[in-house]
Amino acid sequence: MTEIADPQTQPLELPLVGLEARKVSAWFGQRKVLERVSLDMPSGTVTALIGPSGCGKSTFLRILNRMHEMVPGAALSGEVLLAGQDIYHPSQRPQQVRSRIGMVFQKPNPFPTMSIYDNVTSGLRLAGIRVRDKDSVVESCLRRASLWDEVRDRLSTPGGSLSGGQQQRLCIARSLAVSPDVLLMDEPCSALDPTSTRRVEETIAEISSQVTIVIVTHNMQQAQRVSHYCAFFLAGAGEPGGIVESGPTRRVFEDPQDSRTADYVHGRFG
Repeated sequence: MTEIADPQTQPLELPLVGLEARKVSAWFGQRKVLERVSLDMPSGTVTALIGPSGCGKSTFLRILNRMHEMVPGAALSGEVLLAGQDIYHPSQRPQQVRSRIGMVFQKPNPFPTMSIYDNVTSGLRLAGIRVRDKDSVVESCLRRASLWDEVRDRLSTPGGSLSGGQQQRLCIARSLAVSPDVLLMDEPCSALDPTSTRRVEETIAEISSQVTIVIVTHNMQQAQRVSHYCAFFLAGAGEPGGIVESGPTRRVFEDPQDSRTADYVHGRFG
C-alpha cells in the first residue's frame, strides 16, 4: 500500500504533467470512430474538446485514461503519452494509469449513501493509498473543489443529500484526493443550473494551475471561459471523427483557420 504525505507537508509547487496523443485511431467492432488524432494537452492548462455530437470527443476522452478498452469489441492504435511514457505500454497497469488520470463524468456520481467525508477518501482506499491525516486530506480536497465552506459542518451526512452542483464538486474533490496529474471532465456542467455551472467553472479555474485538465463541452461560451487551448472535432457522414483545428482558445474562436471551425463556433451548425 502506497503512502502519501499530508497536504501541509507537500511542496507548494509540484511538477505538472501534460498529455500528448499521437495518431490515435479507435474502433467499436468494425466501425472506425476516430482517425489519427494527434493533440498536445499542455501541463497546467485547460484544453477544451468541442464539436457536434457523434464526432468522437467523449471516445477520445475515455481513451486518455484507458476506459475505452473496457468496452467489449473496442480497439485503438496510436500512443497516449503521460510525462513522455505511453500509457498503453504493456508495463503500464490500467488502475495505476487511472489513478494518475482521473475522470469526472457528465452526471454527478458520488456514492449516495456514503458520507461526504467517506466519498472524498473512497478514492484513496480504492487506489490503496495510505495517508497519515485523512482529516487534512478531506479538508484540502474540499477546499480545492470550492466546497469546504458549504459542507464543513455536515461531513457525516450522505453525499446524495447535496445539490447537483455540490455533488459534482464532491466528485472533483474525490478525484483530487489521489493527487492525479490529469483530470478529465466529460460535460461536467450539462445537467447543472447556471449558478451551479458557475461554481464548477470557478473550481476548474482554481485548480487548473495545479492539475492538467481536459474537458468536453458543447457550450461554446463555457469553452471560451474556462479553457486555454481548444480542439474542434468533426466527423463526416459515415466517416470517423478527427480534429479539424486546434490551438489557443482565443485564436480558434476569433481567428479560425478553417471555415468549418468558423461555422461551428459561430453557431451556424451543430
